[in-house]
Amino acid sequence: MTKILNEILDFNQKFVEDHEYEKYETTKFPNKKMVILTCMDTRLLELLPKALNLGNGDAKIIKDAGALVSHPFGSVMRSILVALYQLKAQEVLVIAHYDCGMSGMKAEPVIESMKERGISEETLKTLTYSGIDIEQWLRGFESVTDSVKHSVDMIKNHPLMPKEVPVHGLVIDPKTGKLDLIVDGYKN
Repeated sequence: MTKILNEILDFNQKFVEDHEYEKYETTKFPNKKMVILTCMDTRLLELLPKALNLGNGDAKIIKDAGALVSHPFGSVMRSILVALYQLKAQEVLVIAHYDCGMSGMKAEPVIESMKERGISEETLKTLTYSGIDIEQWLRGFESVTDSVKHSVDMIKNHPLMPKEVPVHGLVIDPKTGKLDLIVDGYKN
């Protein structure tokens, strides 16, 4: 069986030898001065940039499950603030999608899968005793539009967020690329 990493490294060697990287050269600063928080869904890998007319170097893109800001001082929020304060981004777009795996996700099946793959009940209890509500942490959302509004609110109302920065909320159709505007950051 071919290992995924070996395939990647073989391809990468040829990519570099053939100077394929030259057509992607840009700077670390986003040309369109935006930072996008979106989902890690595989359907969005190429569709999202094409649907937004983005090329290499146009935007900072942060991906996580569900396009969620789940903690005000987690890595997602830190990345957004770094993009704004250090990398010249001037607007934030939260772009979730319909038919998301986080929609309606329950913690129990995930926890059962963890146990099946070797995570002990003792480890789960240790997390609980340490103040971590693992079921809450793993829970998804019921409404993608409410989830987008929640993430926009978390970003917009963060104590370190510059007040003049517009924070937009959108939902993309993972089949067609059509965007639905949920929150117009210019009006809030």
